[in-house]
Amino acid sequence: MTKPTPNPPETDPTSPYESLDSTKLHDAADRALDHYLCPPGSPPPPRKKRTMYAVTADFKNEELLANACETLASARTIANDFANLIPASQRRTLLGIAQLIMLGELAVSRALDNLELPK
Repeated sequence: MTKPTPNPPETDPTSPYESLDSTKLHDAADRALDHYLCPPGSPPPPRKKRTMYAVTADFKNEELLANACETLASARTIANDFANLIPASQRRTLLGIAQLIMLGELAVSRALDNLELPK
């Protein structure tokens, strides 16, 4: 019986980095990447140092309140979704926690609405 397709070609099972010149190949690849991605003499691209998870003094009140409002809304949604998965005796407790989160969200949202933005 003949097969409709030939056998795959034989391949060498060794990796190119397992040879004696593997460090030379690795160094050459690094030099090539550095040449094309970061030419010599050019400064590296500046990194953004501010992150929302590091609350520093240079954040505006509007940014902080908006982030707090979104975080509380997410926590409320998680608590409500989880409340549907647990027994009824514990569900009331979790729904009470979700309601407290919602009250905090409303307070932060009102503070955000009352915030006077600089003109």
